[in-house]
Amino acid sequence: MISPTSLPVTGGYAGDPMASTLPFITIILPVYNEARFIARTLEQIASQDYPRDRYEVLVVDGMSSDDTVKIALSMQHEFENFRVIENHKRRSSSARNLGFKEGRGDYYMIIDGHVYIAGRGLLKDVAEIFTEKDYHVLARPQPLTPPDNSFFQNAVAYARESVIGHGTDSTIYNMEYEGEVNPSSSGAMYSREVIEKVGYVDEGFDAAEDYEHNYRIGQAGFRAYFSPRLAVYYYPRESLGSLFAQMARYGLGRFRMWRKHKALSSGVMAPPVFFLTILVTTFLSLLMSEVWIIPALMLAGYLAVITAGSVFVSMKRGFRYLLLFPFIYLMIHLGLAWGFVSGMFKRNRTTEVSL
Repeated sequence: MISPTSLPVTGGYAGDPMASTLPFITIILPVYNEARFIARTLEQIASQDYPRDRYEVLVVDGMSSDDTVKIALSMQHEFENFRVIENHKRRSSSARNLGFKEGRGDYYMIIDGHVYIAGRGLLKDVAEIFTEKDYHVLARPQPLTPPDNSFFQNAVAYARESVIGHGTDSTIYNMEYEGEVNPSSSGAMYSREVIEKVGYVDEGFDAAEDYEHNYRIGQAGFRAYFSPRLAVYYYPRESLGSLFAQMARYGLGRFRMWRKHKALSSGVMAPPVFFLTILVTTFLSLLMSEVWIIPALMLAGYLAVITAGSVFVSMKRGFRYLLLFPFIYLMIHLGLAWGFVSGMFKRNRTTEVSL
C-alpha cells in the first residue's frame, strides 16, 4: 500500500477560502490489467475542477499481471491524496469493499480504470448535487459512446442502448432524464451513511455486484438522484467473442441475484427462458417429430425480431451498421442465457460483509 503524497493544491478552487468546506470525495477505481488505459483515466480525474485536497484516488488493483500498478504509481504526483491498494481476492466486489473501508470520504464514487470523462466538472457536479438535493445516492448515465470508439464498438454501443439490446427498466444509457430513480440500475455515488447502514458489497458476486448492492440500498429505503451531468462514458467490447464473455458474466451475476433475492425483471429472464425452451423442444422433437414446429417458429420469430430491431436502429444510426447488429444481438442474448444457465451448476457463494 502506498502512502498519500503531499502536493500543493492546484485545482480550479485553489486559493478559494470556501474550498475547505467542500465535501471530501473518495474515488474508487477497481482495476485489473488496465495498462492500456489507466494513465488516461487518471489524467482525466486529475484535470477535474475541484481542489486536490478535497478528494482522494484509491486504485484498487486485482493483482494485475501487466504494468497497471507501475503506470498508476507514475501518475501519483498528479494528486495530493493517492494510494494503490492490493486486492488479493481479485474480484471487483472485493475491490469496492476495500475502497469503502480505506476511503476517508464524505462521499464515495466508483469509476472503472477504462472510462472517458467528458469534462472537468464531474467532481464539482457530484458535490453540488449531493449538497443541494436531499439524496444519499447519485445515479449516472454510462453511455458506451466515447469519442474514440472503433466502428465495431459503436455498433455494440448502439445495439446495447436499444430496447432489445438492454431493456426498458434501466436508465443507464439515458442522457435526457434528470430526477429521482431507484438506485438499482445506475447508482454509482454514495454518502458514507449509505454504506454504514446497508453494509458492503457481497463478495460472492464477480458480476452484477453493483446491481445487487444497489438493490439492497433501494430496499433499505434510499432513493437516488439521476443526472446526465454525472455521465461517465464506458467502452464497449472490441469483438464478438469478448462481448459474449462479458454478457455471460452478466448472466451469471443475474442468476446469483435471482437466487439470493428472487428479484429479476422479465427482460433479464427472457433470454435464458427463451433459449432453454428452444433447447428442450428441439430435444423433444427427436422423440416426437410433431414438436419440431415449436422451436422452428420460435427461431423464426427471434430472427424476425432482431432483424426488425437491426433495421430500426440502423435507420437512426446508419445502415453501415446493419449487417453487424444481428450478430451483436445474438451474442448479447446468448451470453446472458449461457451465464444465467451456467449459474445453476455453480456452487453458491455469498460473502456479504456488514459493518
